[in-house]
Amino acid sequence: MRHHLDCALLHTYPDWATNLLAITPACERLQLHALTAPPASHPDQDYLFLRRASALLLRFDACLIPIEEATLVSTRRALSAVLGSLPVPVFGLVRAIKAAAITDLLQLGMADYVREPLCLDDLRARINRHRLCAGFQGGAESEQSGRIHYRVQEGQDLVLHPGPTERRLSQTILQQEGTTLDAYAAAVASRYACSQESFKEAKGRIVARFEQAYIHAALDRHSGNIAMAARSAQKHRRAFWALMRKHHIDAARFRSASNPNEEHDG
Repeated sequence: MRHHLDCALLHTYPDWATNLLAITPACERLQLHALTAPPASHPDQDYLFLRRASALLLRFDACLIPIEEATLVSTRRALSAVLGSLPVPVFGLVRAIKAAAITDLLQLGMADYVREPLCLDDLRARINRHRLCAGFQGGAESEQSGRIHYRVQEGQDLVLHPGPTERRLSQTILQQEGTTLDAYAAAVASRYACSQESFKEAKGRIVARFEQAYIHAALDRHSGNIAMAARSAQKHRRAFWALMRKHHIDAARFRSASNPNEEHDG
């Protein structure tokens, strides 16, 4: 069980929640961090705040959402839209919400709830209970979660188990924006920092994972055409080919059946 947890306070902006960080007594083992989801591209999509914050949540252990009667409908819709696919569990900080409404939110995927005024010690206990129930024991996180998983065994290398969220990021890495990439890099780095590896070793592993994801994405975008993929990456074809060999990537798997004569080497 990890002693220090980080929880994102995802603002849905009820008036009473705007100063939560300032008025909540500190907890040594749980840090609360304000997080605002990227803006919606259309006003009708405001309720998708959980989906838009999915990649940013990779660096946290849990997400806390302030909920009151005025935000109940949007929270229901937000939970329904993600259908349990978030990389971390969602907890509700409820104020003047009836039991039936809380039950409805729990059925929609909310992990648990605490009541306002917020007690971080209570929230930490509930997060840890959820982690235990989900199989987050002995430093091994559940394979069902989308979070970047890790397992450390004495005398062995760190083993990462990417969940569905990380796999989606790897597949679309060329289309990701800076904030998403920053969150992804921070999440991976924080997982490696829990191991016994040196900074140099951990950095090498992270760079290797990025290179592999980038080469995969570039080849997929250009249907396995090495020359075009290298050109789009602004790398010399020989250097691109060297990275392919380094990571044992075969361009043939990215070629469509309609283009069997794509080039095979650098």
